[in-house]
Amino acid sequence: MFIGHYGPAFGAKAALRRVPLWVYFIAVQWLDVIWSSLVLLGIEKVRIVPGFTEGSALDLYFMPYTHGLIGALILSALFGGIIAIFFRAQRTAVFFVVAAAVFSHWILDLVVHMPDLWIWGDLKVGFGLWRWLWISLPLELLSLFLGAWFYARYVPARGRGNLWLWLFVAAMAGVELYGVFGPTPASPQAEAQTALMAYGALAFLAGLTDLSRAKPAL
Repeated sequence: MFIGHYGPAFGAKAALRRVPLWVYFIAVQWLDVIWSSLVLLGIEKVRIVPGFTEGSALDLYFMPYTHGLIGALILSALFGGIIAIFFRAQRTAVFFVVAAAVFSHWILDLVVHMPDLWIWGDLKVGFGLWRWLWISLPLELLSLFLGAWFYARYVPARGRGNLWLWLFVAAMAGVELYGVFGPTPASPQAEAQTALMAYGALAFLAGLTDLSRAKPAL
């Protein structure tokens, strides 16, 4: 799951407008931001196996710190706490909504990943919908478009803000299609580097998207 993670980011912004959309965009990929960094450092491991599943060539066989249940909960609370520090009003709400946005990543990964999400001991879980692209890809796009719909519905636009929003969403869907049907990553390090650049670029574009919306009442 990649683009589908951004559905909860849009939804979280609709629920609590005080937090910028770009923060939510980082939040929903925070586990993978740390994962990419740990892959580059050689701490967490991944193999590139063409045809591993229909939806992904990544064999994510060792990532207990970022995608284990305990690690995901800790990273969710950590990021939520860091963001909450910068808000005086509704600080508790900011913490819980941002932390929930982070943890949504683990929940969505549970649905599509093979059993590679560590729980305890030798127990790993994952429903494995990546095995069937005709299920996982529509599910991912549905998550994105549903979240964007809530954003469009509950975060009022200025001028042609909704046009920019849906162009952005369409471009994100295109990125997902390229990722699924495009070339296989050359190496784990290349995959990690590409992921980090993509997270940064999408967060920047999310910030521009927020500029097209009316400012929330403080």
